[in-house]
Amino acid sequence: MAIDLNLIPYYGKADEHEKPYIYRSQAKSGTCSFYADATLYVLTKGKRITLAVRGVRWLDTNVAIITYLLSELNTLKIEIKTLYLNRGFFSIPVIRWLQALDIPFIMPAIRRGKRGGINQFLKGKCSYKTTYIMSKGKDNDVTFDLWIVCKYKKGKKGKYGVEYFAYVIYKAKTNLASIHQDYRRRFGIESSYRLKNLCRIRTNNKKPALRLLFVGISFILVNIWVYLLWFKISRKRRGRRLIYCQMFSHCTGSDVLLIVPLATKAF
Repeated sequence: MAIDLNLIPYYGKADEHEKPYIYRSQAKSGTCSFYADATLYVLTKGKRITLAVRGVRWLDTNVAIITYLLSELNTLKIEIKTLYLNRGFFSIPVIRWLQALDIPFIMPAIRRGKRGGINQFLKGKCSYKTTYIMSKGKDNDVTFDLWIVCKYKKGKKGKYGVEYFAYVIYKAKTNLASIHQDYRRRFGIESSYRLKNLCRIRTNNKKPALRLLFVGISFILVNIWVYLLWFKISRKRRGRRLIYCQMFSHCTGSDVLLIVPLATKAF
């Protein structure tokens, strides 16, 4: 399972009804204000699909967002083998909450400042495991497993030397040699966003509920397209299923291979 935030740029001055739903983040597309929605995504045996969407208000905490999305799995009866989160969820409350729920997860660690913190572990030429205590004031800390992965750039984009990646790990069934590639599977969620944007209704209406409805409809359309493509316009064979994407196109062939449904029950 993967959880991520999808940001849609907002321009103009927000009124009293909009302000609670304007999410502030790093500058993108000429603005620091966005409409935000959090999505829950499933990845299993090469099959990927969006299962839940929630609009995000500026006062919503990351713990509240995760709790709501995970609660949607109760009706679907889906077991979480590993939860993938992006670096935006790296915080003491989130790590502590997921540990309390006993949910296996993988999350990149944020490197802040020039010395100390996570940066003190980014050294050497070999990947390794350690533990780290992250604290913020008295009686506000959490201890977690920290895996440091070393990758050699080998002249890619004209760069050489060692590149470091730091991951927070909790009971995830992976190993040090494959964790970096394993986490990269989460990036398939970006394909669902691109497809969603192709069929999302464009509007200048400023009602947050209506805009979220349009986002939800676009994800439903993508799910239906994926279902039809996988179960109706494909053929079983040894190895990977043969998909006739040109007969029912929605995107490029490379994206088709990234998105296939979990099962009919997911719809």
